[in-house]
Amino acid sequence: MPTSGRGSDAAGRAGAVAHGKRPRGLTLIELLVVIALVALGTGVVALALRDRGAGRLEEEGARLAALLEGARAEARAAGLAVLWVPSANRAAGAEQDAFRFVGLPERLQPARRWLDARTSAQVVGAPALQLGPDAILPPQRVTLSLDEHRIDVGTDGLGPFAVLPAVASDPAR
Repeated sequence: MPTSGRGSDAAGRAGAVAHGKRPRGLTLIELLVVIALVALGTGVVALALRDRGAGRLEEEGARLAALLEGARAEARAAGLAVLWVPSANRAAGAEQDAFRFVGLPERLQPARRWLDARTSAQVVGAPALQLGPDAILPPQRVTLSLDEHRIDVGTDGLGPFAVLPAVASDPAR
């Protein structure tokens, strides 16, 4: 029985909800939760779709830059003429070395294989990279390839070897 006393409106609404009549629509909190779940799902899918070949090649490039810098430091410290030479005509998955550090003693030889056997390298403008003994080297660059992906690792001669930014205007890419 309706009364005109305090709280009669709330009692009437509570009775309507109890009888199956409830307000329609989403609250702001529910809407925010749905948007957050959609954003989280989109982020997970975007990470899963990242190109593995490009990521693997970036890892190879960073690793090669570190290996070249280590050999360059050894060459300068010992006063040795050291070259980095990629293997020519290397079949994918072959057991031979993918590259060599010519001039370093055997005990100082770093890794000689790629992390991914499909990776190949070509020194731009020369058969090998010069790593020492001079502190100042000529500008040098090597192009790494993995499937259809390519990146360059190089130095201007003064700075360290590093993965070089891609040049968008290069039609050969």
